[in-house]
Amino acid sequence: MKIERIEVRAVAPPVERFTWSDDLPDQYATNTVVRIFTDDGVEGVAGVWNATSFDYERYTAETIRHLAPILIGRDPLDRDAIWQDIRPRVFPLPPQALAALDIALWDLGGKVTGQPLYKMLASTPGKARDRIPAYASTPLFKDVQAYLDSVEELRAMGFKAIKFHTWCIPELDLELARAVRKTYPDDDVAFMLDAENNYDYAGALRVAQELEEMGFRWFEAPLHDSDLEGYRALTKAVSIPIIPSGNWFMELHSFREAINTKAWGAARMDVAMMGGLTQARQAMDITVEAGLNCEVMAWGFSLVSAANLHLMLAYDNCSFFEQAIPYEPYEYGMKDVIRTQPDGHVYAPEKPGLGLEVDWPAMESATLHSFIVDSRG
Repeated sequence: MKIERIEVRAVAPPVERFTWSDDLPDQYATNTVVRIFTDDGVEGVAGVWNATSFDYERYTAETIRHLAPILIGRDPLDRDAIWQDIRPRVFPLPPQALAALDIALWDLGGKVTGQPLYKMLASTPGKARDRIPAYASTPLFKDVQAYLDSVEELRAMGFKAIKFHTWCIPELDLELARAVRKTYPDDDVAFMLDAENNYDYAGALRVAQELEEMGFRWFEAPLHDSDLEGYRALTKAVSIPIIPSGNWFMELHSFREAINTKAWGAARMDVAMMGGLTQARQAMDITVEAGLNCEVMAWGFSLVSAANLHLMLAYDNCSFFEQAIPYEPYEYGMKDVIRTQPDGHVYAPEKPGLGLEVDWPAMESATLHSFIVDSRG
């Protein structure tokens, strides 16, 4: 079996836009979708997302233009060798470009074997989970009351855990946390707070100490991911798990270094930012060896969320699936979607590969940039 053709499209879904921090405008979310076709008629599909401030982005797709020719004529099941050949060695490349190709190869492999990816990825054969508790991951709302209203709606939908994307301003974020804990003093719902890398150390420590007193489940991205010294000090100062955003760890060396030097209370990373499932699987193995949870990110459109879901189901050291709320904007162009069920869990797709079917006419109607790579160049 050989790869014959690769189609790439940057999709700009006509959906509502959101932001996750007071200093960011509503974000343009682009879905870069890849289809890999073989001479045996088997097709692999993947999608990765990116958020930008002033317009949709095309650079992920354009980076794939310079990587996809490496795959033409190759055996699509030779994933490790292909990943080694497309990995950046001289200058950095957007990791989502590598991930889109790598995830599509895994999807294709699942279709060849007839297995959903979580079974192929399982750290221990036959031990993968088929469900995982979910947390609702909110956008930024206008005020505290809007958050409280949202919590009530989300609890009614079955969520037993909620993560707040906030203003990323310590005093405003604490006002929200206090109001939430006052309204919901019991522990029937777990709460987390995400500061999107925006605090300085003093603000991070103050918020961490209060969140710890209020029994929040974890405190996410208080500092920039690169500030490992600050993370180590914060992790040592409080007992609430301090975790990074995960968006800035794109290779295994720095990821392992952060874990070995005890920078975090739990790790966090994303399949797209890790350059695909091939390397993300190795990152999960590192966290298992260290006895550390890895709270895998799953925000984004359905295809990339599915890739992250399969990875976390394959391992037992991820607590929750991250469910972006509201559902609909992240489901554009899909016939199958991933939604939290009334019991608070997300269930594994059972179709082969990623297990989701794409609505190609919808994707095509929202495509702003596309091209094909084949043996003709």
